[in-house]
Amino acid sequence: MQFMAQHNELGKRGEDAAASLLESKKYRILERNWRFSGHEIDIIAEDGDFIVFVEVKTRTSLQWGNPEDFVGNARIRRMVQAADYYLKENDVDKPARFDIVGVVWDGKCFEMEHIDDAFLPPVN
Repeated sequence: MQFMAQHNELGKRGEDAAASLLESKKYRILERNWRFSGHEIDIIAEDGDFIVFVEVKTRTSLQWGNPEDFVGNARIRRMVQAADYYLKENDVDKPARFDIVGVVWDGKCFEMEHIDDAFLPPVN
């Protein structure tokens, strides 16, 4: 259980760092850890004319690849479903965009890569 607690804490710290990065880029954070029907969106923000749904992936090393490489098709589908619901439920009339923030904690500091417009919603 100790590992799970450390893993959850790292994820939370990574999301906090990602939110700070986005705010430094003048994004306006609307929601954190927004949930719908078992799906979660880490960060929902506004960036100019866009509503942005952000997936944050945090790792402690690049040994198995970049964190953003671990956002798979199933995760993308769930994220798009939740985003669709959010847009309808909140009557948002802005174009949506999907970003990913890859976060690596080296034990001293966070290294982050922000990929805006990281993927398009699947057609189906």
